[in-house]
Amino acid sequence: MDRRDFIRLSGGGLLFGMLPGCAATPDPRSAWSHPGEGETDPRKRALSWAILAPNPHNMQPWLADLSEADAITLYVDRTRLLPVTDPFNRQITIGCGAFLELLRMAAAREGLAATIEGFPQGEPHPLLDERPVARVTFAKGAAPDPLFAHVLSRRTNRSPFEDRPVTPAAARAIVNAASVPSVSADATVDAARIDKLRHLVFQGAYVEAHTPAAHQESVSRTFIGAHDVAAHRYGISIEGGVIEAAHAAGLLTQAKMKQPGTFAYDQALAFLKKAADTSRGFVWITTAGDSRAEQLAAGAAYLRANLAATGLGLSMHPWSQVLQEYATMNALRAAVHHELAPEGGRVQTLARIGYAKPVPPAPRRGLDQNLKVT
Repeated sequence: MDRRDFIRLSGGGLLFGMLPGCAATPDPRSAWSHPGEGETDPRKRALSWAILAPNPHNMQPWLADLSEADAITLYVDRTRLLPVTDPFNRQITIGCGAFLELLRMAAAREGLAATIEGFPQGEPHPLLDERPVARVTFAKGAAPDPLFAHVLSRRTNRSPFEDRPVTPAAARAIVNAASVPSVSADATVDAARIDKLRHLVFQGAYVEAHTPAAHQESVSRTFIGAHDVAAHRYGISIEGGVIEAAHAAGLLTQAKMKQPGTFAYDQALAFLKKAADTSRGFVWITTAGDSRAEQLAAGAAYLRANLAATGLGLSMHPWSQVLQEYATMNALRAAVHHELAPEGGRVQTLARIGYAKPVPPAPRRGLDQNLKVT
C-alpha cells in the first residue's frame, strides 16, 4: 500500500481518528462492565471502580495492599512510571489522587465513609519511593456523590471537537465541581484566550515530538491495533479499521511513529494540531505549592471536573505536555504559568473541553493486577 492508497483508504482524513476496533480476546475494556460485581469484600468493590480513574498515559500505576483488615494501603507501582516526561513523578501522583477520589466515591455509594490519609509515612521527594501513597480506612455513614453517576460514561477524548461553543455556565459548573481543599480551579471560554492556549498546548506537543527521549517514551506506551491493545491493557490505544490496515501494511508502527519524516510521525502531529485547534474551552487546576498532598488534591479535583463535564455532555482531554518538567519544555511551561498563574502557584493540570462524538473507554488491567502481593 503506497501513500496515495492509504490516504484514499482513510478517506483523506487524519490517521488517528478513533474508529470502532476489531473484536479482541481478552476484552481489554471488561473492567468497565459491572465493576465490583460478585465481589464480597467492599474494599474490592470500591477498588473495582477506582481503577477506572484517569491517569497519565493510562499507566495505571496502582498497587493496593489489603493485608490490614478494613483498610487499604495504596502504593505506587514504580515499574509503571514515566521517568522522562514526568521526571519527578508529579503527574503519577496526580493520577493517584484521581484514583483515591474515585475510591472514596465508590465507597460512599455503599454508605461507607472513606478516610484518606495521604503519605502516612511522609512525602517522598524528589521521587516516589517504597513508602505508601495513602492509607484508607472505612466507617459507616456517607451519602452518595451525585458525580458518581457519570463514572462509566467518563472518557478521555483525544478526538477533534465539534464547532459548537461551550457556554460560560457549563464552564462554571465544571469549575465548581472541582472545588476541593488546597486547589484552585478555573476555566475560559473566551475566544481570544482560547486562541492563545491553543497555540501554547500545540507547541508543547511539538516540543515533545522533537525531544527524542520524551517522544519515544510516549510512543513506546502507544499500542496499535486490537490485538496489541488487548495484550497490554494499558497505555494509549489506537484502533479501528483504517488503523488495522495501516499497521498490517507497515505504515503505522511504533518504529515509524518514532521516526521524524515518516507518514506516521507527521500525521500524529497533524492530528494533535487539529485537536488543539478545535478546543472550545480550557480548564486548569492550580495549587499554591507543589507538595505531594497538593498533587493528590489536584488529581481529585481533575476527576471531579471530568465527571462534571461528562454529565454536561462535554468531552475533556488533558494536555499535559506543556506542564512537564524536562529541560526543553522549560520555556513553554513558564509561558503557561505566566498566562494561567501570573501571581504564582503551580498549574497541575490543563485540559481542553468541547463537544465530540463518543469514544470507547480506555483499556484497563483487571483488579487482581492492581493488588499488592504480600
